[in-house]
Amino acid sequence: MDKTKLGIPFGLLAAGIYFGALFGGYIVAVLLAAYVLLVEDDEWLRRSSVKAVILLIVFSLIDIILGFFPDVLGVLSGIIGMFTTPFTYYTFSNILSLIGEVFDIIKYLLFIALGLKALKRRSIIIPVVDKIIYKYMG
Repeated sequence: MDKTKLGIPFGLLAAGIYFGALFGGYIVAVLLAAYVLLVEDDEWLRRSSVKAVILLIVFSLIDIILGFFPDVLGVLSGIIGMFTTPFTYYTFSNILSLIGEVFDIIKYLLFIALGLKALKRRSIIIPVVDKIIYKYMG
């Protein structure tokens, strides 16, 4: 079983990065990924650490975009309300909230699955993310 320079198996460190990204957020994920990129030579481990950070960024962008729509709808409601009867966006807000919760569930399930796969030194192929990793990491 191959081990890192810290003495722990590659799969365990990769799983730690995925679970750290899920439960610890950016600080944990970026620090562990930086360690791997600066110190470790194993390509699979390096790609896994970058994948964890990229997925964390993607899900954060989704949260930002979904959080942006209620603000836009609020502005539109104010503008429409100046000229006509008040416009409510309660239904749109509920739909966006539901979509956000679905993406949160997907994020948790994906990071848990990736972490468990990493323990066996395997990965789940996510075409868009893997394409970016292979393009920039070789």
